[in-house]
Amino acid sequence: MTLKAQITEDMKNAMRAKDSNRLGTIRMLQAAIKQREVDERIELDDVAVVAIVDKLVKQRKDSIAAFTQANRQDLVDQEQSEVEVLQAYLPARLNAQEVTDAVAKIVAQLGAAGPGDMGKVMGQAKKELAGKADMGEVSAAVKAALAG
Repeated sequence: MTLKAQITEDMKNAMRAKDSNRLGTIRMLQAAIKQREVDERIELDDVAVVAIVDKLVKQRKDSIAAFTQANRQDLVDQEQSEVEVLQAYLPARLNAQEVTDAVAKIVAQLGAAGPGDMGKVMGQAKKELAGKADMGEVSAAVKAALAG
């Protein structure tokens, strides 16, 4: 079953269960997927759907930080519940050691050395690790690998 089909099935289940918070989040995700498909006139595969989910999770986390600073706990709770629903569609995340190992492998493959190769390494890392790891962590691991 594709990820899009799983999302649609989960939406139906949320409707049946009358779970309005979950239903709203899934509908928002489906709208983002449909928007990208219409804009680019393509059918998204699982990798592209994971990228959209990842982007939405990042937006929610940024909102949580802003709402926490503004002392709006009600909005923090709402965003947090959306993050929990969205994270169910992401693959298991790599831990810090796995990210470091993957980056070291990419650096070795590309024969990269020094900070000048950062863009080349990050491009390959995005292809291989998108959705599997936080890109902030990947960037830090790449900097560390190229500095040493």
